[in-house]
Amino acid sequence: MITLKNKKLEVSIHLLIWLVLFFLPAAFSLGSDGNWLELFKHFWLQLMFLAIIFYINYFVLINWLYTDKKLYFIFTNIILIIALIILKQQIFSLIETPRPKGGGGRRPPEGFIYFMDFMIYMIPVAFAIAINSGQKMKQAEEIKREADNIKLKSELQHLKYQLQPHFFFNALNNIYSLIDFAPEKAKHSIHSLSKLMRHLLNKTDVEKIRLVDEIDFLNKYIELMTLRLNDNTKVFTSFPKMIPNLEIAPLLFISVVENAFKHGVSATQHSDISFKMEIVEDEIHFTASNSNFPKTERDKSGSGIGVENLKKRLSLLYPGKHEFHSHLNNGMYIAEMKLKTK
Repeated sequence: MITLKNKKLEVSIHLLIWLVLFFLPAAFSLGSDGNWLELFKHFWLQLMFLAIIFYINYFVLINWLYTDKKLYFIFTNIILIIALIILKQQIFSLIETPRPKGGGGRRPPEGFIYFMDFMIYMIPVAFAIAINSGQKMKQAEEIKREADNIKLKSELQHLKYQLQPHFFFNALNNIYSLIDFAPEKAKHSIHSLSKLMRHLLNKTDVEKIRLVDEIDFLNKYIELMTLRLNDNTKVFTSFPKMIPNLEIAPLLFISVVENAFKHGVSATQHSDISFKMEIVEDEIHFTASNSNFPKTERDKSGSGIGVENLKKRLSLLYPGKHEFHSHLNNGMYIAEMKLKTK
């Protein structure tokens, strides 16, 4: 449908240009004693030959220019132009009235007339090349854009598939730790995990989801993670009560939340974990802070996958529209994310 519309527009533009060129000389001759034969000789006949050269090149010869037939393109155009110049002179000789001897002014040399005709007839060839080259450049840009889009989607899909096993690994690891000393909590954790799995199955195969659904997912995940914590760890959350109708890519915040629980919990020391989200117009500010208990070299259970995954997804999905920073401050690890949704 789009191609058909483009073709109709192209034909309309061509017709309009040629009609203007055809009627413009006649418009200037109206109301005067203009000689219609001279108008035909110097404008309409010339215009007809220009159109012939243009469309032969535009539809046929131009294809040779992008193959190994470049010399055929050049020689065919030379022969075509010379043939039309000779034909024009033959037509002129048939319709011209004989000039009186010694009158009519001085006429330019024949060679100069042929040279000027040749240069004029080269103009439609140049136009055909320019228009076709522009179309090919546009097609190349569209193909590149489509290829980049396919590459982007495949890379995002790969990152999503990488994220979900990592997420399940951390969740199951937490449930496993509850089985021996808190079996009831373990059962409740499995039930909570099933809700999270339903969210992952139903709402993460789309480009964007509602922010309210993503916040609900985060709350359920935080609730699941707190089941295994002892009294030494305090978890604080501050999410907006009134959530505007914004849409974001799914699973953008979960990596930061996972990271906070992974590195912010100690079995013997007091620790704090907090999550805060603010919405300023169409911009989301998310901050996660946790007591810093870095993992040892022996514990490499998915370490670093989530945050690196997040950085890649942000660069692909929100180029120039996001910020992500992390730093240590008085023993607290702080990760801050800003995201422009429009």
